[in-house]
Amino acid sequence: MCVIALCGTVGLALALTGCGASDNAQPQAPSQAPSTPSLWASPADPDAAVKTAVLTSYTSMWVEQMKAYRKASPEGTRLKDFATLDALSVIERDLATMKKNGARVVGGIGHGPEVVALDMEAKIATATVEDCIDLSHWRAQRTSGEAIPLPSAQPKRFVATASMERWDNNRWMVTEYKPDQNQSC
Repeated sequence: MCVIALCGTVGLALALTGCGASDNAQPQAPSQAPSTPSLWASPADPDAAVKTAVLTSYTSMWVEQMKAYRKASPEGTRLKDFATLDALSVIERDLATMKKNGARVVGGIGHGPEVVALDMEAKIATATVEDCIDLSHWRAQRTSGEAIPLPSAQPKRFVATASMERWDNNRWMVTEYKPDQNQSC
């Protein structure tokens, strides 16, 4: 048995054995993601529009990431629109490992993202997003349909931090993602 870091950007570990991968899984948006900008930033907040743009990009990255994890391939996703090469390389390594081991994601990940820092005065504007990752609905399986359980030590809810930068055309990009499974939420 081989223990791999599946969805390393989330810091999950699953025990896998080799099987063939399936490319016909349907994409699903992350569960429990805020559906309206009003949930992300207070209208009285002078940075509300910027925070909404940051969180829209962050959530869009997760939607595309889950599309990729459902078929163990980045093909047909827009990950490059939301994640820099550094962040994308981690996701692509996860996908290669998933494909090699015949694993795919069929469940969802809950989120509770919040912009906790914003620096619009920097040469390249930056933001920090803290997210409460909720694995209550996370499901992975082999192509045979056999469920792959989370390790017993895997926390169901933990904090993850994303560093983001504003690039051309006011496009916010995830540059770094760090899960902290020791910090519950």
